[in-house]
Amino acid sequence: MTHHFDESALAGVLGHMNGDHGDDNVLIARAFGPEGVVGAVMTGFDGDGGTWEATLSDGTAIQVRAPWPGGPIAARPEVRREIVALYDEACRRLGVEPRPHA
Repeated sequence: MTHHFDESALAGVLGHMNGDHGDDNVLIARAFGPEGVVGAVMTGFDGDGGTWEATLSDGTAIQVRAPWPGGPIAARPEVRREIVALYDEACRRLGVEPRPHA
């Protein structure tokens, strides 16, 4: 059964990702979505993965879903770990050098 995070967790993570990591959102959506992604915002997540609304070069908006690399999660601290892992996997798929993680 998929774990669903509370509104506080959703608001905190989505606010942080969309406020501070816009470029990472695009990178993840490009790696896990179709060709032509030019923009993306993170719109949600649950215990199985994250969801982004991506904009394609023709202006079409689509949903991109990416599973957590480490498998299902159920605790808020695990969300950061899995988003970092998604970012690293996106970099690997796209041939981009990942930045160091704090």
